[in-house]
Amino acid sequence: MSPARPPVSPPAAVLWDMDGTLVDTEPYWIAAETDLVAEHGGTWTHEDGLALVGNPLLVSGEILVRRSGIDLTPQQVVDALLERMVVRVRGDAPFRPGARELLMACVDAGIPTALVTMSWTSLSDAFLESLPPGTFGTVVTGDQVEHGKPHPEPYLTAAARLGVDPARCVAIEDSLPGVASAEAAGCRVLAMPLHVTVPPKAGRSRLAGFEGLDVAMLGRLAAGSVVDLLPAR
Repeated sequence: MSPARPPVSPPAAVLWDMDGTLVDTEPYWIAAETDLVAEHGGTWTHEDGLALVGNPLLVSGEILVRRSGIDLTPQQVVDALLERMVVRVRGDAPFRPGARELLMACVDAGIPTALVTMSWTSLSDAFLESLPPGTFGTVVTGDQVEHGKPHPEPYLTAAARLGVDPARCVAIEDSLPGVASAEAAGCRVLAMPLHVTVPPKAGRSRLAGFEGLDVAMLGRLAAGSVVDLLPAR
């Protein structure tokens, strides 16, 4: 008979990305970008949209203007996209399978949680309407930080607000800029790519989805375990 596995302490906190991680909103973003560019006489492809995944919004706005050739400023692009996205997300957030359940399991277990997103406050507020009040101990948005992902500031800010050591936190991300931000902040990182690729790296956990993922596994990741079930590419 195998000895019982010793109990594992939960993470100090679980830090959640929003777009592409908790909710599958990337198709909404790409549709909004495509419509906006078409309305202004430019061209935009699905591949162009994927290249923006995980970036700070003003960076994405700059890239969109440069690639599409439309006569808008990056700020005007961001404002227009956010307006469309808020309408799409408010009251009907498209959660990834199992994401909401794991989030609420963390809350029920008393594990502090933070939302760390490069979307701005208007969109995070619309998303939060799909969750019970107080689900997140803090929310860090792209318009609240000086340096967006892949800079570590967003995750360092979240950990500081929660009063926890980033090294004992698990950050869940779907994009390389987000993963790089969390790793630079010293967090244990679980990459769960959906529309873009996150390559393997020593110490980086990767899973295809939330199925089978529970609070106990998050504790093991926080303690230093690495789980990578994705192809080495």
